[in-house]
Amino acid sequence: MASLPETPSAPPSSPEPLRPLPLLIFSSRWLQLPLYVGLIVAQCVYVFLFLKELWHLVVHAADFGEQQIMLVVLGLIDVVMISNLLVMVIVGGYETFVSRLRLERHPDNPEWLSHVNSGVLKVKLAMAIIGISSIHLLRTFIEAGAIGTPGARVTETGVMWQAIIHMAFILSAVGIAWVDRMTQTRH
Repeated sequence: MASLPETPSAPPSSPEPLRPLPLLIFSSRWLQLPLYVGLIVAQCVYVFLFLKELWHLVVHAADFGEQQIMLVVLGLIDVVMISNLLVMVIVGGYETFVSRLRLERHPDNPEWLSHVNSGVLKVKLAMAIIGISSIHLLRTFIEAGAIGTPGARVTETGVMWQAIIHMAFILSAVGIAWVDRMTQTRH
């Protein structure tokens, strides 16, 4: 069977170089790199805080009552949720605003990263903030039983304001998601 003569393939065209001002503007995105590295350092601080609180829980487990254990565990969950928020901002923000990570074939590629854009990132961040606020509000409600006693850590007014702020977070997230959905249906 005779083979067809190979047609030389055209070399991939290289992108046209940018003029100086557009190159400067486009390159300015790399100024965000130290910010993301700083967030990675903050993530390390949260890992240290988590381990310190976990050690505190393990060492004092026999001395703590159920409510104290629940409060420490809620604190651990809070640290994990804030850490998750940091990962979303670091990975999603870098991928969206600085440069591609090229994780398509990596076995640990997060599922959400394949469809991240600034709108999706805002909604995910808003939902994470609501989760963190929920943990804080739950801790406050647990501690609210002590309102009026000398050792109370929360006040009635504090509980009310925390609930109002939590509702503001929820309304903001609904608004962000609604605006994102409106802009997606138009395109």
